[in-house]
Amino acid sequence: MRLDVTDLRAFYASPLGGVTHRIVARAIHGFLGSVSGLRVLGLGYATPYLGPVHVIAERTLAFMPATQGVVNWPGSGRSCSALADPTMMPLPEAAVDRVILVHALESVESPTELLQDVWRVLTPGGRMILVVPNRRGVWARRDATPFGHGQPYSRSQLARLMRTTQFSPEGWAETLYMPPVENRLLLRTASAWERMGTGLSMPFAGLHVVDATKQLYRPVAVRRVRRATRLAPARVLVPAPSPG
Repeated sequence: MRLDVTDLRAFYASPLGGVTHRIVARAIHGFLGSVSGLRVLGLGYATPYLGPVHVIAERTLAFMPATQGVVNWPGSGRSCSALADPTMMPLPEAAVDRVILVHALESVESPTELLQDVWRVLTPGGRMILVVPNRRGVWARRDATPFGHGQPYSRSQLARLMRTTQFSPEGWAETLYMPPVENRLLLRTASAWERMGTGLSMPFAGLHVVDATKQLYRPVAVRRVRRATRLAPARVLVPAPSPG
């Protein structure tokens, strides 16, 4: 079942969604750094994480797929959100400096085409912040949250996908170690879950957060050239003529 924008808004308005937003935003902005003077694109349902970016960046866009639906964002001023096919975005090549993907990769039919189009719209050396459900995590197994829908990924699967689409991972984090349960005690101890999970490198984090750079050239395997063997002319022994 695909989530629509109403489900996503309801989740982030809930107590569990609020804690999730705080934890995931910390990981995203830890990789993102300063965006002053940059053009930033949020893809999927990234608007909960674009607020601080919108204040500083030169331009901020929020593209949402038609299967999900779109909301007006931000709440005041000119709208920066639009419906768009994430595999054929209405942007020229090298149009943005940063792309933040949340609730995006796991919900498309062709992840390769999505990342290829992200590569196309990024400037040379541009960066992508990718948030994806962890295949080994509890969050991917519980459909009460948006991260329990779509295709979760293991770290090796993401690495292969990025290598295929010419992205180089520069930073990698796992986050969201708390169980996906609406429980007051668990919500109050969310920070402790994060410290424990990160400190012990536990494998059951809910999300992968990846900072990847656009590669400008596709690596090409170099094959050893075999030199042709030069053949010497054959020598034929001719018998000496017999004496007359």
